[in-house]
Amino acid sequence: MRAALVCASLLLSPFAFHLSPLFAAPAQYQDIHYEIDPAYRTAEVSFNQRAVGDLIIPSTIVVGQETYTVTAIGDKAFKGCKGLTSIVLPPTLERVYRSAFDGTGIMAEKTNWVDGCLWIDSILIATDKNIKPRFIIPAGTRLIAAGAFQGNKTVTRVEIPEGITRIDHETFRDCKNLQKVVIPLSVTSIGEEAFTGSGLYTNENKWKKGAFIIDDCLIATNGDLPAKYIFKNKIPIRLIAERAFANSKNLKTIVIPSSVTAIPTAAFYGCANLTDVTIPATVKSVGNFAFYNCTLLKNATLPTELEYLGAGVFFGCENLTTQVLSDRLKVIDRGTFAMCRSIKKITLPKTLERIEDGAFGGCVNLEAIDLPATLTHIGDQAFAGCATIRRVTIPAGVTSIAKQVFQGCTRLYRVDLPDGLYAVGEESFDNCLSLERINVPKSTFRIGARAFRNCQQLSGINLVDHIQLIEEGAFMGCKMLQDITLPAMLQIVHRGVFAQCTSIRYVELNKRLKQIGDGAFCQCRSLKEVKWNDSIRAIGTEAFLDCKYLPTPHFPDTVQVGKNAFKGCR
Repeated sequence: MRAALVCASLLLSPFAFHLSPLFAAPAQYQDIHYEIDPAYRTAEVSFNQRAVGDLIIPSTIVVGQETYTVTAIGDKAFKGCKGLTSIVLPPTLERVYRSAFDGTGIMAEKTNWVDGCLWIDSILIATDKNIKPRFIIPAGTRLIAAGAFQGNKTVTRVEIPEGITRIDHETFRDCKNLQKVVIPLSVTSIGEEAFTGSGLYTNENKWKKGAFIIDDCLIATNGDLPAKYIFKNKIPIRLIAERAFANSKNLKTIVIPSSVTAIPTAAFYGCANLTDVTIPATVKSVGNFAFYNCTLLKNATLPTELEYLGAGVFFGCENLTTQVLSDRLKVIDRGTFAMCRSIKKITLPKTLERIEDGAFGGCVNLEAIDLPATLTHIGDQAFAGCATIRRVTIPAGVTSIAKQVFQGCTRLYRVDLPDGLYAVGEESFDNCLSLERINVPKSTFRIGARAFRNCQQLSGINLVDHIQLIEEGAFMGCKMLQDITLPAMLQIVHRGVFAQCTSIRYVELNKRLKQIGDGAFCQCRSLKEVKWNDSIRAIGTEAFLDCKYLPTPHFPDTVQVGKNAFKGCR
């Protein structure tokens, strides 16, 4: 017999894990556009092409019921806003991009420039040819914008004052005549390509055994880097710049010295032959994508006092087998351990509050995961494709199961849902082939689209009366489901909800039900009885197609019956 058209359009697609882009969610506050990061409660001013007049950027914004601290003015945030004449920047800023003000009235107004420098609220935004060749940045400067000196051919020496904590992306890029930069001890991070193309960068005397070093800061490396890198500077290296070792083909082992307190963003990104990293106890933070796609990495034990672990840190580290996480961590960020195919055991922090999108997605050999009682959020695809996990208990603080959280966990046979759970998200247990039973809490009001699709061993589920919405394909392909009693509050059985549930024998409709959607029970080939009621107003296309044991019912003219709704019925 032919496959039903409605059923076919809901068929299971091949499982594929992906790391969602690391962009925060868009938000608007007082006519200014932001991107917010729910994990860390921060906000960045995003693209605002219509900004005019005088603006005041607040220290915090409120979105919904949450407060976010404004920490950045993003790349090109106000670019081209010729009518923007002034702006007040908050003291909470940690990063500003020069490009945010390109083409604005602020940049064009000559009176805003002093001795070749554009300043906004003690932040050095940009420089031009009128700058002094030997330039001392004044004390009290709180930030230097990313790209502030980029392409400046006048400056030869820059002295950065104490108090500045970061030299940002491309700050001195292509400063052809730059020969000296004084970096104070207060600087704790240096962005990628901060010195690329500058006179310093092209000075061969600044490179030692494949490493470009300024004072006690390792800025970059090249193809001359040895396979086993040992820090032998007379003055210990205290700082590694972002992407310093990225894509190094030679590097195999490295011992990070105890003088280093942070591994920055993408520090070892794509080091395909890196196998061993010794991380000292002094390291308190590991930045985003620090070991991204280090496919041979086996040993990288994190310190017990680690305070920050960024997004995608070990993404694609296929040979990493185990990891114990510091109890100081409250967030496992997006994709942190995604596609770590060999990892079998993860010890989560006892104080963990959030697991972000795709944190453990694709960890096909992760055998067990104990979620701490402090957990309040589990993001989309957090454990998607973890085919070896067998049992999970969701903590009481989690009130919603997100999209595709356990999709493709083919050996997961039991999930304990907490009281207080109000929603089961889209495709959250999709293709969990071994899942046997789900006890839905009384608080649940929504089951998302394809939430339990193709759970072939699911033989029992209690559809509590509080459920108001069961979205399309929610139980499609659950071949072991038998008798179904619809929740008392449900008014619509959506498209394909119970399609291809070949063991369902009896369905009891509630007194509020008004509509049965397209293909809702199509190919339920064991269905013998439906307890009808007078509230039904519409039955969709192919709703009971190929239910060969179901007697075709008769309805009054007020009931709309779709094409082939009962085709193939008895």
